[in-house]
Amino acid sequence: MSKDVRGTYKAQSAAAGARSGSPKASEAAESSRKERRPRTKMVPVPSESIIPERDAGKSPVLECRHLGIDFGGLRAVDDFNLMVGRTEIAGLIGPNGAGKTTVFNLLTKVYQPTRGTILLDGMDTASMDTAKVSQAGIARTFQNIRLFGSLTVEENVRIGLHTQIPCGMWSGMFRLPRHWLSEKEFHDRSLELLDVFNMADNANDIAGSLPYGAQRRLEIVRALATNPKLLLLDEPAAGMNPSETAELMDNIVRIRDTFGIAILLIEHDMDLVMGICEGIAVLNFGKIIAKGTPEQIQNNPQVIEAYLGKQDAEQGGE
Repeated sequence: MSKDVRGTYKAQSAAAGARSGSPKASEAAESSRKERRPRTKMVPVPSESIIPERDAGKSPVLECRHLGIDFGGLRAVDDFNLMVGRTEIAGLIGPNGAGKTTVFNLLTKVYQPTRGTILLDGMDTASMDTAKVSQAGIARTFQNIRLFGSLTVEENVRIGLHTQIPCGMWSGMFRLPRHWLSEKEFHDRSLELLDVFNMADNANDIAGSLPYGAQRRLEIVRALATNPKLLLLDEPAAGMNPSETAELMDNIVRIRDTFGIAILLIEHDMDLVMGICEGIAVLNFGKIIAKGTPEQIQNNPQVIEAYLGKQDAEQGGE
């Protein structure tokens, strides 16, 4: 591993400042971040986890116990244990290929676990499929944007609302009063959700015509339309420039505060992870190697070794 890579990791892990730019800009962004986001006090709970102190008296929204999956002879995820508080912003990080997206696929039942238990708000999801897990309260976004590009912004959000606003088949076929009432509810709720991201004025725009950052925001809005208890964000900052990433950080915190839900995110941008996540779990070769606060994770030797390799980590400490 080159000295440049070691330097990059140190820069990411040291202070969670702004992305690479002028020193003054980085210092200003770091100062602003610290002012906006005071550190949350974390407290220990059973299963060697930590959750925010404000959630300590409540049951966790998500608890994974000894979760694992095998693909043939490959053990992709093994003995995965994680607890997420009811209003926590949690991070799942690790090198490429560590199994992070596989964990998301297990939580949403894209894959059925080979072993272990997933509890969502205290309910075992063993008998659930993807649709039932969504109805139970887990929503997600993906690494690659998956919008209906030819539909309008509002129509994309309305798709997420289809389980939240009832309208029977006969009401829809014969345009009964219930149908028109549902249509108004769909429209009003869509605009309300879009307004969280200042996108209400884009309601009639074609989704595929939006700039990249706006498409990312729209995907999050559509996920929120399902009324989740837990929002999974898979690399939400992928492809974003520094200003878009800073805006995303503010939006994630706003989502947690506005909707009172938990957020679990996968992200390679250490500035974002260290800037907003309260508890962080580090995955390597399908196993959790560390859990802790951002400060604890930044200084954990196992984490540094996982990202850099043993020899390079030792040289970096010299």
